[in-house]
Amino acid sequence: MYIRKSTVGLSEKQWLQLRKTGIGGSDAGAVCGLNPYASPMAVFQDKTSEAIADQDNEAMRQGRDLEEYVARRFTEATGLKVRRSNCMYRSVEHPWMIADVDRLIVGEDAGLECKTASAYSADKWKDGEIPAHYLIQCYHYMAVTGKRSWYIAVAILGKEFKYARIEWEDEIIQNLIKIEDEFWNGHIVPRIMPDPDGSKICDEVLEHYFHAVRKGSEIPLVGFDDQLRRREELKHLIDQMEREKAQIDQRIKLYMKDSESAANEHYRVTWTPVSTARLDAKLLKAEEPEIYLEYLKTTSTRRFSVSAA
Repeated sequence: MYIRKSTVGLSEKQWLQLRKTGIGGSDAGAVCGLNPYASPMAVFQDKTSEAIADQDNEAMRQGRDLEEYVARRFTEATGLKVRRSNCMYRSVEHPWMIADVDRLIVGEDAGLECKTASAYSADKWKDGEIPAHYLIQCYHYMAVTGKRSWYIAVAILGKEFKYARIEWEDEIIQNLIKIEDEFWNGHIVPRIMPDPDGSKICDEVLEHYFHAVRKGSEIPLVGFDDQLRRREELKHLIDQMEREKAQIDQRIKLYMKDSESAANEHYRVTWTPVSTARLDAKLLKAEEPEIYLEYLKTTSTRRFSVSAA
């Protein structure tokens, strides 16, 4: 059972504000730790912040603009008619679960999720595979709407068009509801930040929350000795591996000499000349200090370092 709120006439800001009131399909993969481009900590920041962040980019713009194209291709490929829902669904039983779906299938208890992908990510869709965070997104929509199946269609730009039908899986959906319940009621409602996952996105969130520093302040470092010892071990191991990788690269370069590429049935290696133009800031500052100051941009970040006591 669900309730619906019309999204017709909503501004972009109003729509983004509405999305803050629950976990949506695009949030589900991140909450489950399956989205390579987002993290639970980033979802926490979005849902608990009053700010409406403008996170739009060219890829997102193209995805929106090509949604109608993907829907038309799906109809051509399957013969199934689709329509827009123009509303936000909210689960009655789990009111923190919301869904803003791309299309509904006419005459069938199903919906459609439209995706676009670059040719570089085509391997993520090979042999009928569906990226995990997109799969979870479809299960989330089924959980909210109660529909027993969902289609997903993808236009791999310049390469091919694919679609798949995903059926209701009770165990997966019940586990998803449990994970989202724990996240919403264990983190969002009490404003308790989830644990970091090591991603760059988590670094960005932490920098956002704790960018200000109480100059000269120091607190006791309690309970981290084992983790810091492990950090030292990992750093040493990474240094060894980076050196070994560089050594392999150098051996291949020595073998290639002045050849631009080398290939066999398994690998292709290229060593090509690249020209890079860089601004000589030091020279500009010395010879044109006023111009240097006019275009100088200062940013503030926090540098993290670990050293022996």
